[in-house]
Amino acid sequence: MKGSTAYRSIQKRGLHIGLLPEMAAAVNPTTPITLDHDLAVFPDAGRRLTVARYAEHVDDLAARLWAAGVRPDEHVVLYKTANADHWMLAAAVSRIGAVVVNLSPTLDAATAAVLIERVHRPTLLTDGAKLDVLAEVPLADITRRVITSAGDRPGARSLAEFAGSPRVRPVVRPIDEAAVITHTSGTTGTPKLVVHTPRTQAIRLLPQWRLLSLARKKQTVAIHIPFVHSRMVAAMSLALLKEFPVLLMKEAAPADVAEQLIEHRPWLIEALPNSLMEWEGLAEDPRAPFGPVKVFSSTFDAIHPGTMSKLLNASDRRGALFFQIYGQSEVGPAVGRAYFRSLAHKANGRCVGWAMPKGAARVRVVSRDGRTPSETNPGFIEVAWDGLAKTYFAEQQRYDTNRDGEWWRTGDVGYRTKLGCLHMLDREVDMIPGVRSSLEVEDVVLGRLDELSELVLVEGPDSEPIPVICTDGDRPLDRARWRAAVADFPQLGEPVQIPQAELPRTATLKVQRNALAHWFQEQLTDRT
Repeated sequence: MKGSTAYRSIQKRGLHIGLLPEMAAAVNPTTPITLDHDLAVFPDAGRRLTVARYAEHVDDLAARLWAAGVRPDEHVVLYKTANADHWMLAAAVSRIGAVVVNLSPTLDAATAAVLIERVHRPTLLTDGAKLDVLAEVPLADITRRVITSAGDRPGARSLAEFAGSPRVRPVVRPIDEAAVITHTSGTTGTPKLVVHTPRTQAIRLLPQWRLLSLARKKQTVAIHIPFVHSRMVAAMSLALLKEFPVLLMKEAAPADVAEQLIEHRPWLIEALPNSLMEWEGLAEDPRAPFGPVKVFSSTFDAIHPGTMSKLLNASDRRGALFFQIYGQSEVGPAVGRAYFRSLAHKANGRCVGWAMPKGAARVRVVSRDGRTPSETNPGFIEVAWDGLAKTYFAEQQRYDTNRDGEWWRTGDVGYRTKLGCLHMLDREVDMIPGVRSSLEVEDVVLGRLDELSELVLVEGPDSEPIPVICTDGDRPLDRARWRAAVADFPQLGEPVQIPQAELPRTATLKVQRNALAHWFQEQLTDRT
């Protein structure tokens, strides 16, 4: 089987992650999968696998889950310590026709319990460390059974007990029924559970299948995104079907990342915007860890132009580019654009891209007040295509409020230029009176002050924009440099500096602006 043949099959029959490793092995069983950590569920497997071996592990785990009592149509909540085996376990759940519900390991016990209960007595697939986190949660009352992938605990069965179980035939879920459930970032409260089907997952592969088709050689792809995220489904599917060697990275510390990049010399890196921002300093590393990288890719948030420029200038490859895709869990990839070395530093960070080729998502901007959307009067950004998520699990009404026929309201506001570029200015809930775009202000000031590691505007008690800042190494802010950098923004209040570690973040490292604003209000209350 060729990768293109497998891809056409997926587009026709849907993407079933339980079948994907087997399909990829049929394309090329020797495609390497390398890890920067050990698999918790298979600690003796080593860090260098092939896709054939990977598929064998998935089949083994599927047999163990079946022996443990999991059956088709059941929901299996997967909440465990961050590890590449999460995606392997998710594929195993899918392989026996169950519906996997991916919860981020960054969720606290209370939030995880709310989401587990929302699914209505699912199987909980977890590990000893997370069961310790959930120690005060009445799991016997809200789950059907508890299974651990690593670590023994009372009241739970371990997958290790079922080693050697007879293999079972894969069960293929209907193309338009729930297959994988992920959750939103939770920037505005308790996360929503987003339902993906085999059809919607397959359609979302289209834009980047075309991008990867530009590659002339089968070169290493480094992936550093949460293993639980819906984007991980597409990233793994695309890389394996294209026969690209894969480097799956869990560690985020710049020193660890540098070692992996130097050893494996990836052609492409896909990572979170905030991770890339954290790695900027590696551009100065004399070992040139970014030297072999041809393509930097990010699909979560718009990224600061200064970060793109530093990364591209650290590449030794001709024609190196930064490919940015704007989207969200509910819609997948919506628009995209490429930035090149010569112009990245001049980029408008609010320009998130243009509509992608035929068959991809369509985007429109709808007026908020009856006037035509523009730079000074942004409208609601909406997306339409067959890749939209099917629903919010157990919250259909909440889903329906965002849906207008074929169009999905993203919650972002922006406008389109005469050339068709979509500019995303802010989340609607984060808009601050007197500020055209908080994100734009943050882009500009971060570009002027290299010592800032993060800048977030929040609304103060009198509706004034308050800059909350973090600096490299948590060094004190130079107030004179700050005043010069923000001279164009007289509406800003005095900056509030906090340690980088205290920034409230989501699983994809987005700053939780509501939580930050609430923290700020509490600080003011305490002072008075």
